[in-house]
Amino acid sequence: MSRLEVAVIIASTGRPANLATSLRHFSNQTRPPAVILLSVASKDDLPSDLDDYPGVEHVIGPKGLPAQRNNGLRNLRAPADVVAFFDDDYIPSRRCIEKVAEFFDANPDVAGANGLLLADGINTPGISTEQAEELVERYDDIAATPSTAILKDMKGLYGCNMTYRRLMIEGIWFDERLKLYGWQEDIDFAAQLLGRGRLVQTHAFAGVHQGVKGGRASGVRLGYSQIINPLYLAGKGTMRTSFALRIIFGNFVANHARALKPEPWVDRAGRVRGNWLGLFDAMRGRLTPERIEAL
Repeated sequence: MSRLEVAVIIASTGRPANLATSLRHFSNQTRPPAVILLSVASKDDLPSDLDDYPGVEHVIGPKGLPAQRNNGLRNLRAPADVVAFFDDDYIPSRRCIEKVAEFFDANPDVAGANGLLLADGINTPGISTEQAEELVERYDDIAATPSTAILKDMKGLYGCNMTYRRLMIEGIWFDERLKLYGWQEDIDFAAQLLGRGRLVQTHAFAGVHQGVKGGRASGVRLGYSQIINPLYLAGKGTMRTSFALRIIFGNFVANHARALKPEPWVDRAGRVRGNWLGLFDAMRGRLTPERIEAL
């Protein structure tokens, strides 16, 4: 078994029930994390049964995914070799932490990695807790010992399950100008590691991203961020301009094409409005991602 220690940081706002479920699963691992650190904006964000989990730590600070993840990093006191950022609606396999440690032990040139998503509900109404738990239980029951092999190199990582070698992220922070849910903050953070180590995809560790829709920001705000944040990051140099334009175009077209018959769980009208507000600001050279707080 690897001697590397893994710290888990979970940022959450307004979803204590999801956080409680996530905490229960991360507290029932074949190998416990060095620490589970919950980064929240208020005490109301914490699960009511937090006292049932000795050793779990929490910090309270400014609201917003980048700010909360930074607050977690700043307050990480545990002697951990790997820092794992998971969303509050991510349900891990029971071997998740054990396999994260083994993967980084076996691949010393890796700076960051995404694992296997058994399912991802981000583009659906969401995956229920019962469905997610059934998927990870089935995986744990029938899966052979996962390989620590690298499947491919990545330009960025997906924020719901991104793991980093701690030494390689020293001095790197999430951009707090990307407010609230921090659209593309995961890509921005990972891009700063290029040159320090590899960013990769592996199936060594696994889980389910439920894609819960509660506790998220409005469609107008998201639509605005879909335009402004990629342009801001391209100007900053952490996102290729071609990639920024591609995701802007894709989201703009999708929002308008589905506006007349939107998915019940998506505020397409709000996103369309936000897209146009973002375009008008971009045409005026106003690349201010923090403006979403005023929308």
